[in-house]
Amino acid sequence: MVAVLPSSSVAVKSANSAESVAHTTLTEDLARFSAKLGVYLKPEEVAKIGEAYTVSEQAHRGQLRISGDPYISHPVAVAETLADWHLDSQAIIAALLHDVMEDTEVTKQQIADQFGKTAAELVDGVSKLDKIEHQSFEEAQAENFRKMLLAMARDVRVILIKLSDRLHNMRTLDAVRLEKRRRIARETLEIYAPIANRLGLNNLYRELQELSFKHLYPLRYRVLVKSVKAARGNRRQVVGKILEAISKRLPDQGIEAEVMGREKHYYGIYRKMREKHLAFSQVYDIYGCRVIVKDVPTCYLSLGVLHELYKPVPGKFKDYIAIPKANGYQSLHTTLIGPYGMPVEVQIRTREMHFVAESGVASHWLYKDDQAISELQRKTHKWLQSLLELQSTSGDSAEFLEHVKVDLFPGEVYAFTPRGKIFALPRGATAVDFAYAVHTDVGDHCVACRINLEPMPLRTELKNGDRVEIITAPHASPNPAWLTYIKSARARAKIRHFLKTQQTEASAAIGERLLGQALRSFGLELSHVDDHKWEHFLRVCGMKSRTELYTDIGLGKRLAAIVARRLADGREQGVTSEQGKPKGAILIRGTEGMAVQLARCCRPIPGDPIIGTIRKGQGLVVHTHDCPTIAKLRGDRVDWVDVEWEVGIDHLFEVSIRILAHNERGVLAKLALAIAEAQSNIINVTLDEAPDTATALYFTVEVNNRAHLARVMRGLRHIPEVIRIARLKDSNLHRSI
Repeated sequence: MVAVLPSSSVAVKSANSAESVAHTTLTEDLARFSAKLGVYLKPEEVAKIGEAYTVSEQAHRGQLRISGDPYISHPVAVAETLADWHLDSQAIIAALLHDVMEDTEVTKQQIADQFGKTAAELVDGVSKLDKIEHQSFEEAQAENFRKMLLAMARDVRVILIKLSDRLHNMRTLDAVRLEKRRRIARETLEIYAPIANRLGLNNLYRELQELSFKHLYPLRYRVLVKSVKAARGNRRQVVGKILEAISKRLPDQGIEAEVMGREKHYYGIYRKMREKHLAFSQVYDIYGCRVIVKDVPTCYLSLGVLHELYKPVPGKFKDYIAIPKANGYQSLHTTLIGPYGMPVEVQIRTREMHFVAESGVASHWLYKDDQAISELQRKTHKWLQSLLELQSTSGDSAEFLEHVKVDLFPGEVYAFTPRGKIFALPRGATAVDFAYAVHTDVGDHCVACRINLEPMPLRTELKNGDRVEIITAPHASPNPAWLTYIKSARARAKIRHFLKTQQTEASAAIGERLLGQALRSFGLELSHVDDHKWEHFLRVCGMKSRTELYTDIGLGKRLAAIVARRLADGREQGVTSEQGKPKGAILIRGTEGMAVQLARCCRPIPGDPIIGTIRKGQGLVVHTHDCPTIAKLRGDRVDWVDVEWEVGIDHLFEVSIRILAHNERGVLAKLALAIAEAQSNIINVTLDEAPDTATALYFTVEVNNRAHLARVMRGLRHIPEVIRIARLKDSNLHRSI
């Protein structure tokens, strides 16, 4: 075997005792690391890893970790964890070099030239985005996660390197200042530990959780450790009796099994106490046992024997063999009532299942001949591809990270299609989540559902075993209200993507009209701007297309007047129509979608004199001329837009009216009848007390235009009980139920 590095050539030598200790520790780490590599790699691969160590040691020479250890000890520790999983030489090389691009002058091309393109891509996937400017630390972190997770979607080794990197950082976190320690611990608990769990890396997942808990809540951790140690004696004795009984009973029934005890992790105990509001004395399943047998039929046979030996707790049986978890985990879980009434959880699995449960996706390198691992690879690949899909539908890095966080928590609800196909969904998932899990088109066009053959609302939360049938309609589209109750990342991303696309298309249309109007004030039509000017303007602005420019104008990110002035190239402004307005005022139909908003402060309807203003990120907002909100802004004419109602609008608009009426029996029914006879629809009604035995009623009704509203109000005035009636334009005066 070729050693990675002879111990005599370690670079740092010092008379200082602390540095001497660090030197000795590093030498021991290298010797152990070399021995692990020699077990499964060829000598020439180990030699190449030795070159990578030399490059990393030279690049980091003189650098120390906060703990005072030579920096090279960190990449060696990361690479050693990967060696435990028997990862290939390219991954080990990338682990040794994973910080050189970030912290030193070594470039990606230099790594590719010496160690190959694969190693360079892995290092690049793990490295942070130092050269990109961000508005905040959170934004930078989100962008780093986005890059790392997308690199992981191309090659899962990226995340294995990153998880190993985080594991060593967590093991040495005591040297970091308190504030940073808590931030890193929280980040690990929210992101890295769930990723490890999602990839089936159970041992790594548990250790990251324990270390995060220890640093995030140090006092709670110490108290819990002390309590577990105090309770360990009596409970362990009871569990010992149960293990002994199981170990005797299974062979008596002809079942060869390995029986072992297991202790619940501290963070698992803490989470159970917090979620179920339990005291420590009420958490009984601190200890459990695991039964490992030869094959799947024996798992179920063992389950029957155990249920005969001890009574099972109703509702505490889970079959993860028939329906594996999303990360490939398989086992039978049952809770038994042992001696003295103490419940004990038992897990039953095959040895292959045990390998997958402990090593997850890393089992691919450790146990390459197992069929269960092929199925795990398929599931992992499917999840990684879903990350790419989430990226394509997410607006920015922060939104992408939000979706991934939702997706990382394992599904615990299993629902079925009418044909029996199973879908795993997060707790609290609704029929809408199920629809998007089936297919994006099914989710986009769903209008109703049947759950267990019964018609139910789309917001109904699903339960294990529900049979769900989604009813679709060709012209249906996602409802923004769905975002308030869906749980899955896929559904949330798809709905947001649809709404943004809809807004973009509507904004592009309104932006084109705004620019056309602005150009006419220079005596120029939009169609007359030559292609050379367009290409030059788009290149200077860094935009890819005219549609992108139109969208920015429609959303208020760019002013049409400024764009028009640059495209007009020196023409004088001032060409107007006969009425004195710039040619081509924007026509408002009321059906433009999210790009045009009718202001809630004054509720304009056709027939009202109107004016528009561009609000950044909101598009065109239309107000009435006498709106109190715009009265304060009259002096600023930069972002005002000439707008007019289109002739012949056939659309309903909401308007609010206030009626003061005598408080007599049947008056509300008379008012509602008068509104209905005027061909209007009531959206909302609120009552309020008024002086002198009168009642104030606030109606929100739908009308076609101002003339229609006048007919409605005329019909209401003919009712004898009505004292006064007025239209409300200030939404603050309107009270909703």
